Amino acid sequence: MSIGFGVFVPQGWRMDLVEIADPVEQYEAMTAVAKVADAGPWDSIWVYDHFHTVPEPTVNTTFEAWTVTSTLARDTSRVNIGQMVGCNGYRHPALYAKIASTVDVASHGRLYAGLGAGWYEHEWKAYGYEWAEVPERMAAFREAVEVVHKMWTEERPVFEGKHYRIDRPINEPKGVRKPHPSFWLGGGGEKVTLKLVAKYADGCNFGNGDPEIIKQKAAVLRAHCDRLDRDYDRIRKSTSFQLDPARSKAENIARLERIVEAGADYVIVYVPRVAYDHEPLLRFAEEIIPQFS
Repeated sequence: MSIGFGVFVPQGWRMDLVEIADPVEQYEAMTAVAKVADAGPWDSIWVYDHFHTVPEPTVNTTFEAWTVTSTLARDTSRVNIGQMVGCNGYRHPALYAKIASTVDVASHGRLYAGLGAGWYEHEWKAYGYEWAEVPERMAAFREAVEVVHKMWTEERPVFEGKHYRIDRPINEPKGVRKPHPSFWLGGGGEKVTLKLVAKYADGCNFGNGDPEIIKQKAAVLRAHCDRLDRDYDRIRKSTSFQLDPARSKAENIARLERIVEAGADYVIVYVPRVAYDHEPLLRFAEEIIPQFS
């Protein structure tokens, strides 16, 4: 099986730009990593949709996800560009669909449009978004996915829900990729999210690379696909992978083999300190990716 590989660019959210003082230099450091990936065997580059740093909010740079996505689309020429994942609570889904359509055109069809229910509570409250508990956020997410799909596939869509309504909006152009921009949903909820993946998504994300979790979520997704008569193999099953440069090539390959055996067919790599040192990124591309081609 051929495995797809993506890489996160240093955006600031994980405190990965703090050693660079000037914000312009920070942005250029992020862009430089994107360009290295664009020149290599990577399928994609990724950003996070967050406003504050982790593990706790500090007064440090975190570049906004959709602005970054659009600029990186013009700074690169080959790699796909995605968000892991867009927070539904931060943009009305009709606006999200319009933004994504525009970026898909700007990138010549290279967008992976990510969407999830959101989870970073203090960030919502700090920016003035109304925080809701999981059932309410998931209900809104369910409606949002349908709204986005309608915006991408219908000429004058209508939707009336508890959380969102649209009344014949015009979304032109709808994007470049057909039948619509590539749609990735994040989260492992078995009753809502994975059912939405089976019905609407081109890709999904199972989280932190734990083989047991991947195996469980993949089985649930396959069952949903069977019930909906959807081809399970047409959905990319991604997971995150934090590179430990101290591990040997063989150890990293063994870790990835367990992930793939569990059911993932797409791996999104986080490389610590890549803003300051491209060597681990280049070595991974040279030594590891060819083993899974």
